[in-house]
Amino acid sequence: MKVLIIGFGSIGKRHFSIIKNNLKFAKIFILSRRNLNIRGAKVNKNINEIKNIKFNYIIIANETSQHYSTLKYLEKNFKNTKILIEKPLFHKYINLKSKNKIFIGYNLRFHPGVILFKKLIKNQSIFNIKVIANSYLPNWRKNDYSQSYSANSKKGGGVILDLSHEIDLAMWIFGNIKIVNCYQGKISNLQISSEDYLKIFGKIKKSNFYLELSYFSKNETRSIQVDTNKNSILLNLKKNYLKIDNKKSKIFKYSMDKSYLDMHKAIIYNKNSDCLCSYEKGKKILKLIQKIKKFENKSKKYL
Repeated sequence: MKVLIIGFGSIGKRHFSIIKNNLKFAKIFILSRRNLNIRGAKVNKNINEIKNIKFNYIIIANETSQHYSTLKYLEKNFKNTKILIEKPLFHKYINLKSKNKIFIGYNLRFHPGVILFKKLIKNQSIFNIKVIANSYLPNWRKNDYSQSYSANSKKGGGVILDLSHEIDLAMWIFGNIKIVNCYQGKISNLQISSEDYLKIFGKIKKSNFYLELSYFSKNETRSIQVDTNKNSILLNLKKNYLKIDNKKSKIFKYSMDKSYLDMHKAIIYNKNSDCLCSYEKGKKILKLIQKIKKFENKSKKYL
């Protein structure tokens, strides 16, 4: 099996390591403009060098702002190829038709806590949903966060795109989001040009919905919480536990790398493929993000 990884930043390196260590039958190619010498991979610097190679699987892991032009090139030169695009799909909504099998890298869908949470709330009457991802950007962009794409709005950075896992999970688990109001912008002293917080107040079906994302909180947390006619359920994705009615009922021993590996296996082997985010779903997420961004001129700074 021939695998191509496009882009060799932190996420490209992660995909390479996971595939190399777990899918040992794969022959790995890397496309990067950097001068690289990587054991276990063939490195190409020019995109035209790869167009005559028949790949079984292609991973787009370059900057978000480059996803569209990269996919457009692949669509011109490949067909019926399995392609994973790191989240989010593009830096803005673009309706590009595809002749390949495209998936979006929302790997948190494969977390066993998310899968269990989704099962637990099935057929329950939910009246309140709260989704939170409070992070501290310098902790996860360690090589000068201010120079990362996350810090640059023109490169597709900012919490709305960068932390779109939470938007995807909310839509996948609960349904379509109707925005009542939202607040977004930059209020911290982080050295970035992108927005560092988002708060959404809305509805999903008949349920109240609240979403909070940030780049500046040193009290980092990632959670999904619901109140239903039967239970109050909290899934903590930072500490990997699930609580029902304020009692810990499940602790998960699970790594983020395992969620990526399970996603790769789902694409390659069609195993647990119902957890995959399709190309059409990825475009639907971008449509909602576009709608969120349009609230910018209507909203006042709020925290």
